[in-house]
Amino acid sequence: MESQQVVSLNILLADDDIDDCIFFKCALEKSPIATKLVTVHDGMELMQLLTSDAYKLPDVLFLDLNMPRKNGFECLSELKLSLQLKHLPAIMYSTSNDQDVVSRLYRNGAQYFIRKPPDISQFEKIIHHTLTLIEKRHMQQPAREDFVLEVQELMG
Repeated sequence: MESQQVVSLNILLADDDIDDCIFFKCALEKSPIATKLVTVHDGMELMQLLTSDAYKLPDVLFLDLNMPRKNGFECLSELKLSLQLKHLPAIMYSTSNDQDVVSRLYRNGAQYFIRKPPDISQFEKIIHHTLTLIEKRHMQQPAREDFVLEVQELMG
């Protein structure tokens, strides 16, 4: 009898806010999609991990925009300039909804942008929706109008 292998998504989260990291972990635990999570807490730590020869690249990176030592913009730029890292899907997220920031992230090659919802249940919904897109291998950057993932779209 053959056993079916469960494929899980390897996720790397870069976020300096410990509460947000806990919310993220809880959202993953409630998702029906199997995941493995590694967390780093600033941009320097992120880039050191990603460029380490011993580290296997994740399937996707969730990258907070506002972090100490090296922010999400700087990390995204470094990723896209690296031959080894430029194909790693980077999903940016922030509490900001500044359209200039969103447009800049799109131009710089981010996969998607998530505006962090204030409510944990909404956060769980948007993370699950995003994981579903990744699992279905929606790895190409979408059209600009589909770049921002928001809970309101999921409710309607």
